[in-house]
Order: sequence, then structure tokens, then C-alpha cells
Amino acid sequence: MRLGLFGGTFDPIHSGHLKSAEEVREVHALDKVCFVPSGVPPHRSAEPGAAAGHRLEMVRLAVADNPGLCVSDVEVVRPGASYSIDTVRHFSGRLAQGDDLYLILGLDAFLLIGSWKDWREMMALTHIIVTSRPGAGDALPYERIPVVVREAFCYDPVRSGFRNEFGKEILFTRLTDLFVSASAVRELLGKGKSIRYLVPEEVQLYVERHHLYNESPEC
Repeated sequence: MRLGLFGGTFDPIHSGHLKSAEEVREVHALDKVCFVPSGVPPHRSAEPGAAAGHRLEMVRLAVADNPGLCVSDVEVVRPGASYSIDTVRHFSGRLAQGDDLYLILGLDAFLLIGSWKDWREMMALTHIIVTSRPGAGDALPYERIPVVVREAFCYDPVRSGFRNEFGKEILFTRLTDLFVSASAVRELLGKGKSIRYLVPEEVQLYVERHHLYNESPEC
């Protein structure tokens, strides 16, 4: 089993999230990509626009028709802040021998990974897939890997990638550019405008039914 973990607030989940997960799954031959909606995100200054239960349910609706995608409530039900290391430990402890875990991170998150809780332990437990930012070209040149991370990884010319002493890799992945964001979706909703085709129809209907994101954002 090759399992990818895709964390985030998903506030709400949109077509960009889903397309990215599907592309990563195909490029790296993952058996599944598991969406992990955060409960209390420690690195986000503002509270999510929708409660964790709503965000979890929207993800469930969005991935229901794709057998290659799934969702976990591990961070939603966990009390306190949702640290990635706790989630990686949770899944790592449930893998069978020969299984591999892959943590999927956007470029911006990866550049800050040296400030994450127990990040060194995390990189001993999981491979890291770093995805490109829309409009930014290739995922990341080696020179921009955080220095603290670069010191722990060596270039592997056979696999044309970076590997640490535990055999875990950093894998840079160029994704199709989709210029859609959760903040843009929330802004449209706050203005009473349509989000059709930006989110799955089931998510759109859920948002409407529960009157989510009705107020205009402050910024």
C-alpha cells in the first residue's frame, strides 16, 4: 500500500484540491490519497470559516465517487491543535510491513517545515511530496530547499531525487496550474455569487443547505 496524506483546512474543498490529489496519485502510483481536514490548525492566524464537522462532511461528499481518494477524521476528533507529526504517527503506526506513507505538501508549507513540531521525526516516518504553486513553474529548485532540511538529505542520482538516512525521499511534483482557492470561493459566497464548477455540485448544495460562508470576508 502506498498511501498519500493530504492535509489542510479545506474551507471549503474545491476543484483545485481534487485535481491536485488525483495528479499526485497518478504521478507517484499511490494506491490512495487520504484527505485529512484539520481540526484546529496551529499555523493559521484566523479561525476557519466553517466548523470542522462541516469541512469534514464536504470532503466526504467531494471524494465519494473516486475510489482512489478517501477522507480521515483523525484531526477533527483529536482534541487540541492539529499537528502533522501526530497525524503521521497515527498512520505510520497502522501501516503493514512494506507499506509506504507519503505526506503531500504545497510549496509554501514545505518552505516552512523547519518550524514544524518534531519535523525531523516526521521525515523519518514519511516520504514528502512537494507540489508546485500555480504560476510558479517547476515545483522547487534544490537551492531553495530549507537549509535545515537540505542537511539531512543527499541527492540520489539513480532516482534523480533526494533521500535521507531512513530511506525517505523528497519528491517534487509539477502540477497542472488551476487558479482557484478556498479564499476566492468564500469571497464569492460572501458576495452572493455562484461557485458552480469551482466546487463539486454536492459541496455547493451542502454549502447552500447549511448557509455557510454567508458573510462577506473582512479581507
